[in-house]
Amino acid sequence: MRTVNEVSKLTGVSVRTLHHYDAIGLLKPTTVSEAGYRLYDDTALERLQQILLFRELEFPLKEIKSILESPNFDSGKALEQQVALLTLKKEHLEKLIDLACEIKTIGVNRMDFTAFDTSKIDKYAAEAKAVYGHTAEHKEFEEKSKGRTNEETQKLNVQMMSIFSEFGKMREKPPKSEDVKAQVKKLQDFITENFYACSDKVLFGLGKTYAENVEFTANIDKAGGEGTAVFVFEAIKKYCGK
Repeated sequence: MRTVNEVSKLTGVSVRTLHHYDAIGLLKPTTVSEAGYRLYDDTALERLQQILLFRELEFPLKEIKSILESPNFDSGKALEQQVALLTLKKEHLEKLIDLACEIKTIGVNRMDFTAFDTSKIDKYAAEAKAVYGHTAEHKEFEEKSKGRTNEETQKLNVQMMSIFSEFGKMREKPPKSEDVKAQVKKLQDFITENFYACSDKVLFGLGKTYAENVEFTANIDKAGGEGTAVFVFEAIKKYCGK
């Protein structure tokens, strides 16, 4: 675990900024010590890396939060998009440098403005955002989250982790058993009630994310014990008839 000051020194992100990320729910500390110190684990630092990459691409904080909390979020796919966008940005900067050097050599009468064109970057960025922002589930999530306080959000997160903790106590049972199926239904109903309509299709996608996304797996296993995230996915597969 690292303190907020240690994270600041490691990443170059100011303590004030980290406090702000906490306040808006973008990057919550893993835990808070008895003395009131924010503490961050490696999973939180991985999320911070994702945030900083999106910030380098000039995504607003609100959009970054929406992307990271989207039911469709895939960290691997997001990284591919970030690499592609950063590459486009690099090419754009190289063109600007070449233009500046040429102007320096031949003078300001070089009337070429194509190097300033960012339409390709803007188009790709818009497409990347659309992957996460235009689903019915995401729109419903935004609507239900509107006006929700940090305390209310934190309470929901605790309740969600409690559901995973209960899954952890069932790990020795067959995923197709009736009480495990009932627990999956409890998870599905909780998501529908508090976030967005969780159809079996959406639930299956979430289960896959729980088992394959490093951040989700770590948080779920922390709540229910090692192997809980994979168990939840197996239970969801049986529940959905997969």
